[in-house]
Amino acid sequence: MTIHSEHPFLQPEGERDPVRRLRGRLGATVSLWTAGSGRHGRAGLTVSSYVVARGEPGHVLALLDPDSDLCERLLDVRTAVVQLLEWRHRDLADAFAGEAPAPGGVFTLGQWEDTSWGPRVLDASSWAGVRLVDADPLEVGWSVLVDTVIEHVDVGEEQQPLVHRRGRYQRPS
Repeated sequence: MTIHSEHPFLQPEGERDPVRRLRGRLGATVSLWTAGSGRHGRAGLTVSSYVVARGEPGHVLALLDPDSDLCERLLDVRTAVVQLLEWRHRDLADAFAGEAPAPGGVFTLGQWEDTSWGPRVLDASSWAGVRLVDADPLEVGWSVLVDTVIEHVDVGEEQQPLVHRRGRYQRPS
């Protein structure tokens, strides 16, 4: 077995997607979006392409994978929970992103409670209950842009927010 000093599958400099590289340099706190109810009616997705817009009411806008179970469920039930993840939630973030196995399903990881907006992971320090504004989201690139109105916010004490930058999780410095 050879140990590489560099990424063994990294494309040559001239072949890398410059838009993807720019996006990777932005960095964001990782959120987990969940929607639905019941054992088989829940869906979730790890999301780092989102923004919170202040106003009356406040909004959360996000770019979601149009083929994700979450996108389908959100369009159906029109409500979701947006929870901000912390360093201790790395495995949960990977499972909901489809990057790690979750025997028994992703909702068997962690402890959950049902809210009026969907399932909430109990140890998330901050979360919002949101409602979809438009049932026909705009296609943007390979994603769909969803606009949600914030109906409930619970902001707690954060310890170590989970930050995603350049394809990796990082602790904020």
